[in-house]
Amino acid sequence: MGPIGARRLAPDVACLVVVDVLSFTTAVSVAVEAGTRVIPYAWRDETATAVARDRGAELAVGRRAATAAAPWSLSPVALRRAPFTPRLVLPSPNGSAISAAAGDSTVVAGCLRNAAAVGRWLARSGYGSQERPLAVIAAGERWPDGSLWPAPEDALGAGAIIAELESHGVGPLSPEAAAARSSFAQTLDVAAAVAACSSGIELAEGGFAEDVAVAVELNASATVPVLTDGAFISSPDTTQQ
Repeated sequence: MGPIGARRLAPDVACLVVVDVLSFTTAVSVAVEAGTRVIPYAWRDETATAVARDRGAELAVGRRAATAAAPWSLSPVALRRAPFTPRLVLPSPNGSAISAAAGDSTVVAGCLRNAAAVGRWLARSGYGSQERPLAVIAAGERWPDGSLWPAPEDALGAGAIIAELESHGVGPLSPEAAAARSSFAQTLDVAAAVAACSSGIELAEGGFAEDVAVAVELNASATVPVLTDGAFISSPDTTQQ
């Protein structure tokens, strides 16, 4: 899909759910859970530094660039260990870029950790109806040349959210949504599947296996991050069910 697809799709839907399991939306779920406002931004460059300065926010660095002075990064584990910050600019060329490109649509950060909570919130809010159409975007991964390829972990995350939506009577599903739902339903061990996918292996081999473990905490979080005034915050009517 990517940010270009999100910009084209956004005018036709009332809500976009962005799913980037490894690791943007998982990181957002962890940070927002802790009370941090997360500002999505496409690139980690001098413009991101300026945005962080203007918003009075910390700027997340690359996983391997984290230090005691700059402990915030795209790593969910690093975010759990870092000191609390009220605002964080979190750059990512996939999930964050899609979120920032969605225009005036409501944008929700979904992942495996909060799939059930997101599905319940969407159904309760009336999304997925003819009056309030909904799109769930599996972000995918980006090659160095900027092209995209599908990511199975994002399809599983999207499928988990769609399965919850369907259990609340939301439908009919598009063929793409039904395929994602079936992929999730037929995967006997979601955690093992995510760990065995190319991104999971890459993170583990790079020393970030704990990030994969956080990403597969299925339905561990009741937090629904909603993009509000340019930052993801917890939906005020999120309830534990």
